[in-house]
Amino acid sequence: MFKHFIKLEWKSFLRSASFGTSLAMKILMGFFAVYFMILFVGAGIGAFYIIKEKVQLEPLSVINKFMIYYLVLDLLIRYFLQKMPVLNIKPLLTLPIKRNTIVHFTLGKTALSFFNWVHAFFFVPFSIVLLINGYSVLNVILWHLGIVALIYFNNFINVIINNKDNVFYSVLAVVLALGLAQYFNLFDITNYTQSFFQGMYSTFYVFLIPIILVIATYYFAFNYFKSNLNLDEGLASKTDVATTENYTWLNQFGTLGTFLKNDIRLLRRNKRSKTTLIMSSIFIFYGLLFFSSSVEAYKSPMMQVFAGIFVSGGFLFTFGQFVPSWDSAYYQLMMSQNIQYKEYISSKWWLMVIGTIISTILASFYLYFGVHTYLLIVVGAIFNIGVNSHLVMLGGAFVKTPIDLSTGKGAFGDKQAFNIQTMLIAIPKLLLPMAIYALGYYVFSPNIGLLFVALAGILGFAFRNYVFNLIEKIYKREKYATIAAYKQK
Repeated sequence: MFKHFIKLEWKSFLRSASFGTSLAMKILMGFFAVYFMILFVGAGIGAFYIIKEKVQLEPLSVINKFMIYYLVLDLLIRYFLQKMPVLNIKPLLTLPIKRNTIVHFTLGKTALSFFNWVHAFFFVPFSIVLLINGYSVLNVILWHLGIVALIYFNNFINVIINNKDNVFYSVLAVVLALGLAQYFNLFDITNYTQSFFQGMYSTFYVFLIPIILVIATYYFAFNYFKSNLNLDEGLASKTDVATTENYTWLNQFGTLGTFLKNDIRLLRRNKRSKTTLIMSSIFIFYGLLFFSSSVEAYKSPMMQVFAGIFVSGGFLFTFGQFVPSWDSAYYQLMMSQNIQYKEYISSKWWLMVIGTIISTILASFYLYFGVHTYLLIVVGAIFNIGVNSHLVMLGGAFVKTPIDLSTGKGAFGDKQAFNIQTMLIAIPKLLLPMAIYALGYYVFSPNIGLLFVALAGILGFAFRNYVFNLIEKIYKREKYATIAAYKQK
């Protein structure tokens, strides 16, 4: 039966209307995967010698000390990026197939996830280096088995808490509190967790605890999915009590105000849009990597303006890349109405402008690093409003990915969002402001570089009506292809 499921998955992949973009995306993702594999292998080999020679500490104990944060970060990344494997379960429930088989296959697919086996490119080389440097063969194998079990423990924990935001954010709050307590020397959780991870190496029984945890979490995940594998329960659409939000103050803007009302309701009510808001707020802190001088490669002038673009443009990039996919559930209905496409585009644009302004205000704490640093963020915001907002809207015309608003997965993007048009449009979003700033910086002065970037944004804002007309024509040209793509599930 598993062989039959695999055949169905393969046919689904080949016969999908998005096969071309999916294949291109998989090839691109393959290059990124190879890149990360090389990084992990380098880190796995180099970590031992860097810790031993530069830090002058025992490498395995240092790795074990911070292993708790490694696993927490892994779980965090999984929660936001790892998609749960989905079978076309409803048709299968009417066939003479055991429910246990369906659930086992669905959970088994998670074991092959990139988020599981990529860790091997760090831990296998690190374990080999341990053996080369005289560590006990048996103890290293037991420690390695324990680590592998903990990686899969994270995998099934993510399956269980998938879409349970309250549980996840409660755990995240506790972990952040513990991290801050350690940073300010109030309480060091690693003093307790290190002994556990070290025990997987120094004893012959502690490694069994992670293995037992994996078996237990798989058992709970299996029973949870099996109990909800019914057409009228777990697979049924969830309904909530509707609440009225009038936003009457937007009535003064006419049709534009009506669209803004819908967008605000969308952001407030749906899990996917709420996750996007959270992700966009994280972008605000991205600049700390650049402006704190913690990374040598980020100190160049062009990378500084790169950071300014990202700090102020988090909402613009995460929300704007999926216009009009946010409305995919009722897009056909919208297109059957007497709606001016330009007003629809303008409402999305104004929402991104408001989000950019709010992000810039919230990022005012960067004044701590100096006025010039905050000016980089301000001119980045001006460029985002005047230029990048138009490029994001233009790219959205070619992204025909229906969005499931009930799930928070895919907040950073989706494989079907990739195509040659969106890739070409994405290039000037970052390279153009960097080039403009570099021109002013090296030819004249840093302040002239800031002025050039700001002027580019102001010019883009001044010609927005002309740009909107061009974007409107493209959206109308792509309308029927977009409707056809949204019909696919």
